[in-house]
Amino acid sequence: MSGQATSKPIRADAARNRTRLLDAARIAFAAGAPVSLKQIARDTGVGIATLYRHFPTREALVEAIYQQELAQLCADAGALLDAKDPAHALRSWMDRFADYTSTKRETADALRAVLASDIVTASPAREQLCAAVQVILDAGIAAGTLRNDVHAEDIIVTLVGMFTTTSLTGGRDQLGRMLDLLMDAVRRPAP
Repeated sequence: MSGQATSKPIRADAARNRTRLLDAARIAFAAGAPVSLKQIARDTGVGIATLYRHFPTREALVEAIYQQELAQLCADAGALLDAKDPAHALRSWMDRFADYTSTKRETADALRAVLASDIVTASPAREQLCAAVQVILDAGIAAGTLRNDVHAEDIIVTLVGMFTTTSLTGGRDQLGRMLDLLMDAVRRPAP
């Protein structure tokens, strides 16, 4: 017998409940009004004990939503490249990242703290985001439209700084202008 512990596979009904809880929480948090975990459980049709089994704290629920949406955001890089040239794909991805960080009304402070701590330091989240941006950068370099000396990590850290400073004043217009400036910096100059 090996010394490794094996985890039990999650039951199908438990997996469905977890997905339903995440979906209900995402909708509730996006609505803007404060919402209790009891209300999220009620909206999902499960007991509060079921919610706490999956997410022992509000922060755990926010983190799970964050991880799920982060995975989708990173997957969007390839889809954007399929539909647009690399420069437009990168700018669209930046907008999605901005939307991702700014539409979390109730969870915004917690999400900003997670983003600031996870993305500014070496973390799996930062690595995922950098990998997504690198896919777009590589396509732009190959197409000759994006500079070959730009690092994905520098783009991510710059974006986090932009989102953090503009979110304090609600400056979505200012953020858009800053994203345009960043795009001007990463485009390859015309010959």
